[in-house]
Amino acid sequence: MADIYARIKTPVQAEMEIFEIKFRESMKSTTPLLDTITRYIIKRKGKQLRPLFVFLTAKLFSDINDSTYRAASLIELMHTATLVHDDVVDDSQLRRGFFSINALWKNKIAVLVGDYLLARGLLLSVEHKEFTLLEIVSQATREMAEGELLQIEKARKLDINEAVYFEVIRKKTASLITACCAAGLASTNNKSLEDMQTIKKFGELVGIAFQIKDDLFDYGTDDVGKPLGNDLKEKKMTLPLIHALNKSSWIEKQKIIYIIKSNNNDTQKVKQVLEFVTKHNGIAYATERMLAIKNEALLLLHKFNNNEARQALELLVNYTVERKR
Repeated sequence: MADIYARIKTPVQAEMEIFEIKFRESMKSTTPLLDTITRYIIKRKGKQLRPLFVFLTAKLFSDINDSTYRAASLIELMHTATLVHDDVVDDSQLRRGFFSINALWKNKIAVLVGDYLLARGLLLSVEHKEFTLLEIVSQATREMAEGELLQIEKARKLDINEAVYFEVIRKKTASLITACCAAGLASTNNKSLEDMQTIKKFGELVGIAFQIKDDLFDYGTDDVGKPLGNDLKEKKMTLPLIHALNKSSWIEKQKIIYIIKSNNNDTQKVKQVLEFVTKHNGIAYATERMLAIKNEALLLLHKFNNNEARQALELLVNYTVERKR
């Protein structure tokens, strides 16, 4: 998978290296504590899939320019801020195998760091009059918050169905990938509304497939960086479970819902739920839906001219559903 990721980055390798420098600059502060924390954040960065979507989308239509770098920085600043805040909300002590900001510096400082990163993104946009980019990212931030709150509301009642599930993940996860693609196109000279609508729908579908893959990890055996059955312990109703419940008897359904409500921290009980989902083909069904959505995204991508950026985006789409973590 590392080899595939290297191939994906090839068309924008030089730009991604320049971006890392620019992104570090965008996070700098004259406050020593804040500067220490932002350096720590940069050291533990992930694969930077979201800036990659920005650069490849821009290169799909035109040459990468200063606006593209600002688009990628704005996306990454906002994304990093939401992750810092998420760790506080979830009381998470680890992020990608490293201690979270709140684990090392406590909740108050973590919240303020998240606020600082959001403010840096706003200032980056305003200083350069990138109001279109600011609108794209602000809409994504709003939708992510709405998606999280909808998921929390439904976790309390455990009454989520497929339609609600897809609305949650469209807002919570897919909205950010949509913003990456929209921002990448908006940073170029291409002003086609049709192209914008198509690339946004492409990003949305990829984001949905990405989240279904994430949900499937909860039922796997690979070491993916989160405990098996973790979503169940957090009372998150994901597609494999929703399908299994829809295919079960009323008595069996009530038994499983009771476990999730009242015994979700009992390892043996959670194992029963995992076995129940497998028995009712929940994993197979979710995998089938994920692959269908991925193929729909690729059909949209093929509407654009074939170049090295489009080929890399195809690889990136396949990577999102084939990754091991």
